[in-house]
Amino acid sequence: MVKRKWSALDITMGSLFVAMMAVGANITSIAPFMVIGGVPITLQTFFAILAGLVLGSRLGAFSMLVYMLLGLAGTPIFAQFKGGAGMLMGPTFGFIISYIACAYIVGKMVEMKRTLPMYIAAALTGMAVNYIFGTNWMYAAYVLWFDAPEGFTYTMAWGWMVFPLPKDIALSVVAGFLGLRLERSVLANSQFRRERRKSVA
Repeated sequence: MVKRKWSALDITMGSLFVAMMAVGANITSIAPFMVIGGVPITLQTFFAILAGLVLGSRLGAFSMLVYMLLGLAGTPIFAQFKGGAGMLMGPTFGFIISYIACAYIVGKMVEMKRTLPMYIAAALTGMAVNYIFGTNWMYAAYVLWFDAPEGFTYTMAWGWMVFPLPKDIALSVVAGFLGLRLERSVLANSQFRRERRKSVA
């Protein structure tokens, strides 16, 4: 495999997804009741999955890495307009880290086979990675270094995730359909996709 440098178009596309992650993270700014157990119900998982589907594994993961680093540097682009290195110790930071793996795995799966079943399977797999890593991080944070709610247990941590789960399953399926639709109607014959093919030529 020949790996090439990313073009201006690649950087532009990646930057677009960084911006969409920032917007998706702060849906709760207009709906503050969408915070359950300290976990904001956001659109970040949707956009992380879509980044993998549209940008591919490497660029998708890199765009999520840039999103994380910008937030840690102090840019208020995390949920509820938070940012800064202090977020590293927060109970929800595991979800942010997981977006990198989510985009990479999703991208790898659809790079192997661009069919609707694969797009939906990839999207649901990405969501599962997000939930598993993020929820276990949250549990560890509350137990080891954060102030846990009274009577907090591992079961309670997963119980909190029941609330956003239907939304994320539905949006993951939507992302799968949308990703394939974009691939077939816009991306397949675009300059962006031609450049992507050169990297594996």
